Amino acid sequence: MVAGLEECGMKSVAECGRLARGRTEEGGNAVSAKKKSTGKGKDDADGFRTVARNKKARYNYHILDTFEAGLALTGNEVKSIREGNISLDESFARPRDGEMFLVGCHISPYENTGFDRPEPTRPRKLLLSKLEIRRLKSRAVERGFTLVPLRVYFKGPWAKVEIALAKGKGHADKRQALKKRTQSREIERVLRGRRRKSRPGRG
Repeated sequence: MVAGLEECGMKSVAECGRLARGRTEEGGNAVSAKKKSTGKGKDDADGFRTVARNKKARYNYHILDTFEAGLALTGNEVKSIREGNISLDESFARPRDGEMFLVGCHISPYENTGFDRPEPTRPRKLLLSKLEIRRLKSRAVERGFTLVPLRVYFKGPWAKVEIALAKGKGHADKRQALKKRTQSREIERVLRGRRRKSRPGRG
């Protein structure tokens, strides 16, 4: 499932995650959709089109490491994601029966069809190597960390999810993060005001 897996033994979780390919063990290749010029989301600095972000993740958790995983999806789920009909707010990843699943992710049913309408919050298999799953299970479950999704994006025709190994913040940490966010917004507001004043008046 993962190209060059034998070379992954001494690499970090993040490095191994980047080797994951969008393929599923359940009948060959994972479902994809033809790339379209339309759709929700915007290209990030890495060139991938992000369609959903978990906005609460960095507020609620210290992010210790990140990795990439494919998603086992139906064709209409892919189409719905392309339209931005996905939410990561209440989702997390957890191991089960030797595999890893994304739980609590909400994907609205694709409207332009009368079939292939799975449960919006069904657990969805994450496409990872067995080595990656063992490492993540060891670090997350045995050490008390949490696996939270940060974003879903398209890498070519494949839907990918960025998963973070995270540790929950205490109240003091959250207050400090909120204070920094408020300060950043205030600085940006002042800078915008200065830029407006510096523009020449219109005749």
